[in-house]
Amino acid sequence: MAGLPGVARTRFLSLAALLMLVLVGLALLPTPAAAQTPRVRVLTVDGAITPIMANYVRRGIGDAERSGDAAVVLEMNTPGGLSSAMDDITTAIFASRVPVIVYVTPSGARAASAGVYITEAAQVAAMAPSTNIGSATPVQLDSQGQPQQTDPTMTQKIVNDAVAKIRGFAEVRGRNADWAEQAVRSAVNVTASQALQLHVIDLVEPNLPSLLRDIDGRTVGTAGGQVTLHTAGATTVTDGLDVGERFLQIVGDPSVAYILLSVGMLGLFLELANPGSILPGVLGGICMLLALFSLGSLNVDWAGVMLIGFAFLLFIVDVYVPSHGALTIGGIVSFAVGSFLLHSSATSPFAQVSGVVIVGTTVALAAFFLFIVGAVIKARLRPPSTGREALVGAVGSVRRALDPEGYVFVEGELWRAWSPLAPIAAGTRVRVIAVEGLRLSVLPAAEQQAVPVARGA
Repeated sequence: MAGLPGVARTRFLSLAALLMLVLVGLALLPTPAAAQTPRVRVLTVDGAITPIMANYVRRGIGDAERSGDAAVVLEMNTPGGLSSAMDDITTAIFASRVPVIVYVTPSGARAASAGVYITEAAQVAAMAPSTNIGSATPVQLDSQGQPQQTDPTMTQKIVNDAVAKIRGFAEVRGRNADWAEQAVRSAVNVTASQALQLHVIDLVEPNLPSLLRDIDGRTVGTAGGQVTLHTAGATTVTDGLDVGERFLQIVGDPSVAYILLSVGMLGLFLELANPGSILPGVLGGICMLLALFSLGSLNVDWAGVMLIGFAFLLFIVDVYVPSHGALTIGGIVSFAVGSFLLHSSATSPFAQVSGVVIVGTTVALAAFFLFIVGAVIKARLRPPSTGREALVGAVGSVRRALDPEGYVFVEGELWRAWSPLAPIAAGTRVRVIAVEGLRLSVLPAAEQQAVPVARGA
């Protein structure tokens, strides 16, 4: 290079520098394999279909669209849920530009009631071995969350509406619409292998990697048009419930809501029984609000909730009114009946308060309030230990002869006193029989009734 002319050397160095820049730029670019590696977002729908679960699914699908994911997989195991929450999820699936795959898993899981509609709405429906699907008959509820069986016409309208909806889902996805109708009208239920035979679902797969491998290359319809799935060897990203959603989902459990309602009312009781405590009232109010939020979303029997509230009102009144426990007994009965209504009014297992929880809570609260009322009754029956009333029956000694008035020393104090049996000499032991303003009425104390005179007498 030293022998090259100056111009040639300059051109050579420029070309070398340009070549180095090109190589560095190529090194920084993603490799074709990395750029084309698909990603699948996995959402876990485990439990009742509630408004919280619907928000979670909508959020997950939205995140998948923004991230350019190849597909969304809903790993589902549900006993059913609210039709409004189910509608939110199926609407989100049909509005999604990313293919949605429902996978009923693990073995032993089920897609019942609302889960059937969600499965039929998905672009791909799959189940793990030893799972089942079906029982999609809707239950009509009144304004208090009670099943209505008195209006056959209205029931038929609701069933027909549900049939039209699920048949539409099945037909759009090319599945067995006749079976879907039977799942609504007759609550039929089938296993995974039967569902595959009847073309209720598309695949039976032992695990998620196998599912993603077998659906690779399929073309499905989305809100954005036809999409070919590229899921073989895809990277899976599990998107679980966030902290707030997980908390609200736990609170949404009917048994948890029942416990929160009981604890909330107990906290308010303690605050009213001991004004100024503050902490029981604050915690009780928070528990009450969370319980009402949960019970409101579950469409429970509000008559049961009112009976439970009335029970705590009776407990509070019994603290201030001397009913000798009668109000507490009535409160326990009201609480037990209200709890039974919450348990028996549930139209599906997901909305049912556990019988064990009801019995345990009722027994615990009954024992607590019986103890409280017993303590109050004992306090009312206990003779006064302070004040003027406590002087009646006290024994003292005469300091100045009673003729008929004089002074006596009782309970460490000098009192003006008189006696109907006057005169009574100084030094005589006497017993107080009455307090008349600032004067005591006394009688001589018999030797067998005498007690040691207070120190200083």
